[in-house]
Amino acid sequence: MASQAMESIGYRQHDRVRKHTAPAVNAKIDRKMEESVIYYATQPREKLSQRIEALEREWDIERVLEISASTLAFSGFMLGLTRNKSWFLVPGIVLPALFMHALQGWCPPVSLLRRMGIRTRREIDAEKYTLKGLRGDFDALIEGEPQFCESEISMTAVAFGEI
Repeated sequence: MASQAMESIGYRQHDRVRKHTAPAVNAKIDRKMEESVIYYATQPREKLSQRIEALEREWDIERVLEISASTLAFSGFMLGLTRNKSWFLVPGIVLPALFMHALQGWCPPVSLLRRMGIRTRREIDAEKYTLKGLRGDFDALIEGEPQFCESEISMTAVAFGEI
């Protein structure tokens, strides 16, 4: 049931990072998400809300890459200016890797980060919206009483590749 709910969100479609991640790693991340949904489905509403809040704070792989790359590039630049010019190699390696990730959805650190369990925004959102559904956030929509404006629903559908 949990995997059907998350799959209906379409988080696996058109995801460049997942496409470049080993199937076994994707399966491990998916299994962990499904176990989380199954666990929280049996928990009180308060605990479910706490998990949703934690998911809203969870860093996705893009953010981790951006922070890591900018820290390494800036550090290499500063060390190149103040210590030894060979430190300029660090931003010379890091920045093209980040550029490659922007174009292709993959760069060398992605494999390591994915193996560490760092998820894409779509994967995080798939779990979050599945839990919101279990909490009853969308019950009014199902009953025919629109709770959100049409543009918010459209933006969510576009974000998940449904439109």
